[in-house]
Amino acid sequence: MMMKKTTEDHGKLVYDSSLDYKGRVPLRSSTGLWKASLFVLAIEFSERLSYFALSANLITYLSKVMHQDLQTAVKNVNYWAGVTTVAPLLGGFLADSYTGRFPMIIISSIIYLMGLCLLTMGELVPRIKPCGSLQTEDCSDQNHKVAFFLAIYSISLGTGGFKPCLESFGADQFDDDDASERKQKMSYFNWWSSALCCGMLLGVTTIVYLQDYVSWGVANLVLTFSMAVTFLVFCVGRKFYRYRTAQGSPLIPMLQVIVAAFAKRKLSLPSTPTLLYEEELESHGRNLSHTDHLRFLDKAAIIEGETINSSPWRLATVTQVEELKLLLNMIPVWLSSLAFGLTMAQSPTFFVKQSSTMDRKISTSFTIPSASVNAILAIGMITSILIYDKVLVPTLRKATGNERGINILKRVGIGMAFSVLTMVIAALVERKRLRAAEPSTVSVFWLAPQLVVMGIGDSLTLVGLQEFFYDQVPDRMRSMGMAFFLSVIGIGSFLSSLLITIVDHVTKQNGKKDSWFGKNLKDSRLDKFYWLLAVISSLNLCVFLCVAKRYTYKNVKRSLTVDI
Repeated sequence: MMMKKTTEDHGKLVYDSSLDYKGRVPLRSSTGLWKASLFVLAIEFSERLSYFALSANLITYLSKVMHQDLQTAVKNVNYWAGVTTVAPLLGGFLADSYTGRFPMIIISSIIYLMGLCLLTMGELVPRIKPCGSLQTEDCSDQNHKVAFFLAIYSISLGTGGFKPCLESFGADQFDDDDASERKQKMSYFNWWSSALCCGMLLGVTTIVYLQDYVSWGVANLVLTFSMAVTFLVFCVGRKFYRYRTAQGSPLIPMLQVIVAAFAKRKLSLPSTPTLLYEEELESHGRNLSHTDHLRFLDKAAIIEGETINSSPWRLATVTQVEELKLLLNMIPVWLSSLAFGLTMAQSPTFFVKQSSTMDRKISTSFTIPSASVNAILAIGMITSILIYDKVLVPTLRKATGNERGINILKRVGIGMAFSVLTMVIAALVERKRLRAAEPSTVSVFWLAPQLVVMGIGDSLTLVGLQEFFYDQVPDRMRSMGMAFFLSVIGIGSFLSSLLITIVDHVTKQNGKKDSWFGKNLKDSRLDKFYWLLAVISSLNLCVFLCVAKRYTYKNVKRSLTVDI
């Protein structure tokens, strides 16, 4: 028996309350679409303003206010960055499985605001503010330490729910089955990254200036106020949004495929994939076309006998099988992306610490805050994204016929090549700084080339990974897809701390007086560390290119035909 059903109406998908989008107007104008996107981009800008203002200057705060040595401060920055970007794995899973994205954004935004409020109080309330050199019975830096770390890890917890859901929620506003909206969504990821970079640019300039030359308390107050205002703006825009409801744990259907395939492991596959079981997805997602890799999983969709009324633990659909294949296929891509996160971890740590030892004077009356060097990185990213979206993509579309211009993983690979170049330039610049008779006289703008190149690489790799992990995961797992992307950065930060520990141990064991990481940069050899990162990144790039060449992209059926 052949069943055929299409959900298309005049080229537009029509969603009603029986499907996974609720409250959606079937034909929405371009104006309404971008209104919804702007509300989402506004709160993303504010959250990134807060995150980058904190992360860019965190090593300075730990060193100057909390008096930690270089190695301890760098590790604490990496631990916090790692937790902040790995926590979304839990937040994304809960959103996809139980709460839905919009409620998770609301809950996590409130937690984020509470963390910012506590961070502000830690600078203004006498009992928990830092004491400096005036330690008394009424003032102890231990109180401030507890409040500070509780605040920043509350922000990590809020980010864990906020980041994976907000970006995928914004992308959900675009219809994958409408050609026009699908192209707009590709630009949306570029504009999303532009909003992120604008938040970063303002954070590492204006907010960092307030932190260094006015007051950490005033800077934190500005961040809290900004986040509160954009949170209210986001809530006001709720009538413009499209919503995707949670469908239960996305991992259960995949476990069912594994169990069913194992149970029918002795059966032979049918002569044609059209004889495998498929059904119409009315409650979530879209049907996927059959692929030829990992064929042993196809046995889960073999129909036994004349009936299809089997337990889901005994019979799975082709789409369920293909969703599991997608995840398994993405694991090598994820693993080979981690080294990129390792190089990214140097920007808010060692790059900032380098700038603090260099000549940052613009004039006799103004000195650039050390963390503000990352503004060069942000400018490089914004410029690269605009050129790529407005110039390169239209040109490449005409040349290749690919609506993205080039495949996602090609874009990521090109960006990774720039990250290798970044580490080479960083090693050469650090060698020049160390060889100078007075390192403090070397201009901070010697760091500009490595930051510009890193910005170009980030604009290609980060945006590409965002689009890859949103687009290639099963439809019901898109919050987790964004979490996988963020975990690349988070695990990269943990790997950076681990690599520092290993290198420190090995270089000491070789009988040298000091390891590559001394108590300060004068006694350290960051140039050798950067060369090591360049080698690691080069080897990883070779692995990534092999993985990308073998990757099979997601293939969605535009209309559904089922053979039973």
